[in-house]
Amino acid sequence: MSEIRVVIIEDHDLSRIGLSAALQQVEDIKVVGEAANGRQGLQILATTKPDVAVVDIGLPDIDGIAVTQRLKQSQDNADAARTKVLILTMHKSENSVMAAFAAGADSYSLKDVSLENLVRAIRTTNEGNAWIDPTIARIVLKQTRQPIPNEPPKTVEERSLANTRTISSLDTEAQQMIETYPLTDRELEVLELIVAGCNNLQIAEKLYITVGTVKTHVRNILNKLCADDRTQAAVRALRSGLVE
Repeated sequence: MSEIRVVIIEDHDLSRIGLSAALQQVEDIKVVGEAANGRQGLQILATTKPDVAVVDIGLPDIDGIAVTQRLKQSQDNADAARTKVLILTMHKSENSVMAAFAAGADSYSLKDVSLENLVRAIRTTNEGNAWIDPTIARIVLKQTRQPIPNEPPKTVEERSLANTRTISSLDTEAQQMIETYPLTDRELEVLELIVAGCNNLQIAEKLYITVGTVKTHVRNILNKLCADDRTQAAVRALRSGLVE
């Protein structure tokens, strides 16, 4: 497994030091630089040219969105080895999320993410794919689903197709799985509650079923969506339209 070189730009010393120490324990990740503000971060990025920059938005001099924009402007879009940006922040307002992606951020995660999911986010970002925290995924999806102004009225057939739960945005493997083994109505109910952030006990109480039954449904959902965990299943559900 190739090593992923990471720079952390975070103004809170304890958060930065703790995150760096945690990531250094991960076999395929190497922290090659740290910065406590945006300007210092840009200098380190220019010097180290890491694979992934983990950037906080609330920096004391120039914010993480400006750092992202300046970094992306300095890079050649044709260069496959350019540094990718994972925003790691407490900010989850629509303005912050959309401004970060507009500036060129590749992925976006909230700071309450588990270390396991943060490592997954770094790996996913390094591979050139977007990792979006389920909590803010709805914001991104809402923007991509904005209606076209003056759109002509849809026919009955078009309206019917629009209301169908499509799976076009899933990868080929997941799409084939879900077409072969579609989610049941109960599994869709469980999936909606997973996206809402409910744990197994909460799902059991809401659906009046046992926790054991919930675990079975969750396992089936993960298998059908080709997802490694609940977070990935939630993101895929939102991206594909399985859950609105």
